[in-house]
Amino acid sequence: SPCPLGERLCSAEEAAAGSGTYTRHGFIFSSLAGCMEKKSEDSGLPVVSVVRDIESQLLPDVGAVVTCKVCSINSRFAKVHILYVSSTPLKSTFRGTIRREDIRATEKDKVEVYKSFRPGDIVLAKVISLGDAQSNYLLSTAENELGVVVAHSEAGVQMVPISWCEMQCPQTHAKDFRKVARVQPQFLQT
Repeated sequence: SPCPLGERLCSAEEAAAGSGTYTRHGFIFSSLAGCMEKKSEDSGLPVVSVVRDIESQLLPDVGAVVTCKVCSINSRFAKVHILYVSSTPLKSTFRGTIRREDIRATEKDKVEVYKSFRPGDIVLAKVISLGDAQSNYLLSTAENELGVVVAHSEAGVQMVPISWCEMQCPQTHAKDFRKVARVQPQFLQT
């Protein structure tokens, strides 16, 4: 339900104050204009929070850079779940597809999906077209800054990028092919 800034939402005895709220004189008030949400917690009191309208309506848009997690791969594409648009977490799950021909900008005919992504990888990608009925967005990693940012080796260790197409497990030193994002130096572990 929409609520203005400063609206008295409920008594602090019947709920806990979540994000976008504050407590005063035994009541919970909204600290921003938006939509009130009440989520029941196992541990007792439900949590009341207020979500800004724009956040609740945030959708991946064409040209947006999104962070996604690879769910499955085959020879033609990788299926992903979109987790963030820029740095804003999404409230609901959006599905995306990175087709083989959209993985990189050069030598597209030589690209192999399983040498680019693996299930569980965290990938930076760009939205190139909006979803169909199944809210399936088409994504691209064909820029240097886009691609895998976090991947784990078979030993379960976070791998370190060693080139634009390879990552290495720091524990076993095993190498794996990936379409590596050229992450800015401050994010790279040395």
